[in-house]
Amino acid sequence: MVDRPGIVLLAWVWAWWTAGAFAADPQPPLRWAADAEGGAPYICKSPNDVNTYVGFEVEIAAALEKQLGRKIQFVQYDFKSLTSGLQRGDFDFAMNGVEMTPDRIKALRFSRPYYIYTLQLVARANEARFDSLESCKRVGAVVGTMEDTAAERLLDRLGIAKKVYGNQVEPYTDLSLGRLDAVLLDLPIAAYYGKPKPDLKYVGPAIAPGCYGIAFRKDQESLARRFDAALDRLAADGTLRRIYEKWNIWNEHQERLLGGGKVEDFVSESGRRWSFDRYFPLLLRGAVVTVELTLVSMAVAMVLGMPIALARLYGHGVLRTAAIGYVEFFRGIPVLLLLYFLYYGLPVIAETYHLPFGLRLPPMAAAILGFGLNYAAYQAEIYRAGLASISVGQWEAGMSLGMSRLHVFRRIILPQAVRVILPPTTNDLVALFKDTSIVSIIAVEELTKEYQILAKSSLKYIEIGLVTAMLYLMMSVPLGYLSRYLEKRWGKGH
Repeated sequence: MVDRPGIVLLAWVWAWWTAGAFAADPQPPLRWAADAEGGAPYICKSPNDVNTYVGFEVEIAAALEKQLGRKIQFVQYDFKSLTSGLQRGDFDFAMNGVEMTPDRIKALRFSRPYYIYTLQLVARANEARFDSLESCKRVGAVVGTMEDTAAERLLDRLGIAKKVYGNQVEPYTDLSLGRLDAVLLDLPIAAYYGKPKPDLKYVGPAIAPGCYGIAFRKDQESLARRFDAALDRLAADGTLRRIYEKWNIWNEHQERLLGGGKVEDFVSESGRRWSFDRYFPLLLRGAVVTVELTLVSMAVAMVLGMPIALARLYGHGVLRTAAIGYVEFFRGIPVLLLLYFLYYGLPVIAETYHLPFGLRLPPMAAAILGFGLNYAAYQAEIYRAGLASISVGQWEAGMSLGMSRLHVFRRIILPQAVRVILPPTTNDLVALFKDTSIVSIIAVEELTKEYQILAKSSLKYIEIGLVTAMLYLMMSVPLGYLSRYLEKRWGKGH
């Protein structure tokens, strides 16, 4: 026989279990990944409520939620990593203007297309050198686009010079500032970020139609079929058309798509075969840019670092305070923020205050200046520590021989300090090699950026990644040997 406390305990456990069973959702939310940084008309923050997202794909997701009878939960995810994140299982599906290109179709399971896009060339309003994409090549125009898109593939196929960006806003900003000759992106993007600018214009008709699809993993066939059926119903009852008309992206292509046109007509066959002899020259080109950027930036850092270190050690009053302020400021801010300011912020300041001189730095110059200013703060501290490690007796011995302070510093103090300074300086140089990977935000295509572009175009992440790693090692390991050789040589007093 169960006593009273035991009955109470059993009743509580039963109530807890049944309540949990009924409260639990038998179908957890489907996780939808997209990158809100891309902006309108796909998905962006609502100006009326920063906690709410708006966009035509947001409305499609809401309509699909009703059709499927299952909640859909938004997951913020970097656009460039959607394919790899989906394959890892970080979310259930991706819908973010994902183009149904042959390489993606090979790796993923796409739903039926929900939108047909076209590519639109945009140039400055006073541009008269070219009137089509083909003529851009003849005049040597540089065209901006986004990484891992159909527009980038088309530029590569036509052999047109390009600059690749991580989002869809910055290419049009650079075009307005005169850093680009044109921009080629999907028409919905051009309609929202290119057409409204009075200093920009459409060049020629929209070209190269293609399809957006919802991306799933290959093993999600059952889920993908449910989405296909839901999209069919949304097309049949006019929901998709109402959404597209609301966002001003309805056109004759959508009429064909929703009317049952063949999808295969819009997915061109890719002839790319990414063998070693095709991707290695591109990686090598990226490595050359990395070496150039690293060495020049470090040279700038070393030139600036020594005076700052001397000011901290031997300066007085304002000079010492300014040196300390420089070190603390540039060590305290991320180099990424500094690059954004130099490349995008300075032109805005020049225009806002109507400065008589321009502040539009080329991408490479902005990268060199940014890294030089940032690493100069670290180099200054290394030099200061090295110089301070030399005993005061060395100064006194030199001056007792009748040498001036300058001669003592140049002949006695600095040569000894170099042995202390060299190892951490070499470490900084190796770190700078790796830090150069962030300059892709200002359209500099160094080694890491080339890897990202090639890996996503070919899906050879491991193969191209290993080659990229070998190139980095070939650049950084010799620095270690050189450092040890110089330490050994100078350590013997030679």
